[in-house]
Amino acid sequence: MPNKSIAIIGAGPAGLMAAEVLSQLNYDVHVFEQKPSAARKFLMAGKTGLNISHAEPIQQFIQRYDQVEWLAPWIKKWDAHWVQNWMQGLGINSYVGSSGRIFPVEMKAAPLLRAWLKRLLEQHVQFHYRHQILDLNNQTLKIKDLAQSLEYEQNFDAIILACGAVSWSKLGSDGAWQRWLSQTEIEPFQASNAGVERAWSQFMQPLFGEPLKRVEAWVNPLHKTAGDIVISHYGLESGLIYKQGRALREQIKNQQPMQLYLDLLPDQSIEQLAKKLQPSKKQSLSNVWRKAGLDHVKANLVRELVDKSIWNLSERLAQQIKNLRITLDGFRPIEEAISCAGGVKSEVLTEQLQLKSNPFIFCCGEMLDWDAPTGGYLLTACFATGRAAGEGVHQYLVNKS
Repeated sequence: MPNKSIAIIGAGPAGLMAAEVLSQLNYDVHVFEQKPSAARKFLMAGKTGLNISHAEPIQQFIQRYDQVEWLAPWIKKWDAHWVQNWMQGLGINSYVGSSGRIFPVEMKAAPLLRAWLKRLLEQHVQFHYRHQILDLNNQTLKIKDLAQSLEYEQNFDAIILACGAVSWSKLGSDGAWQRWLSQTEIEPFQASNAGVERAWSQFMQPLFGEPLKRVEAWVNPLHKTAGDIVISHYGLESGLIYKQGRALREQIKNQQPMQLYLDLLPDQSIEQLAKKLQPSKKQSLSNVWRKAGLDHVKANLVRELVDKSIWNLSERLAQQIKNLRITLDGFRPIEEAISCAGGVKSEVLTEQLQLKSNPFIFCCGEMLDWDAPTGGYLLTACFATGRAAGEGVHQYLVNKS
């Protein structure tokens, strides 16, 4: 009796994890990828150092996701320790950085991907590169071999969608899969881990590319985060901005003005700062501000955003510097975003990530409706949901036979 055949659409981290699970269970696994090679976004992410997971305590770790209850069982099962052991099994050593982020010792994604693909090929996973899925009907795929300009149909016992979201479409995740599902099954995509836009005056142009160092940012004062922010020609960009992305999107969702608050000098109290900002007849305003702790970037941002009438009112100016409100115009285009919020809704899937409207279909990875900041959380959830979908397929086929 021939092995049951499984199609996995998408050769990113989630799809490869699903392939790993199923190939070890003696299924006939076919991975379809429309690009000429696997995991292109994974490789792009690894060019500046592959942050693959995070070593913080698991209860803190899972709170980084906006779908905690949904994702928690999988994240706990395939957590950062599991990821490190899995890498070790591929011959890739890892280390924990000072921030708690986990990296391969070599820092790059390519050696890890090469070792992973080698193992999958040894486990007889069949890769079909330059193969585009044109349509999906129950358990039948309509496939186009882009190299041969040939279209054909093929049936599978189960199909896993690991197609990604809609950012960085040039790397493969173009969102074309959305037409295979009902729109009621999909939460509309929004940019996540993306810069925010603000129309600066010409006065700010010399600061483009400069960092605001050691600031705190918040939308809700109960959730302040500290770090650096880069001023760009379009607005603001950095991991600190990404961490406030969820709260900023809530403002948009609730039709509120999109506003971010900054504490430019978090190491000083308002009282301490007000004392330092007292006007001096012997010193220029710029010199007073510099001695109070405002470097040229912070000082120019204050000049841009704070009414000139209070520049010499030390107490009011100190309050502004400690609670600087920036009204934003929106996020950068979703195509530029590192990741996306939105995707296949949890309620349209079973606990095995099986589509309720089509039991032959399972979904995993970034195409699911969850979100997280950068820092290893995105990859960890892709790995975990990929493995969950693989196990879900196995459970489904075992129960069916």
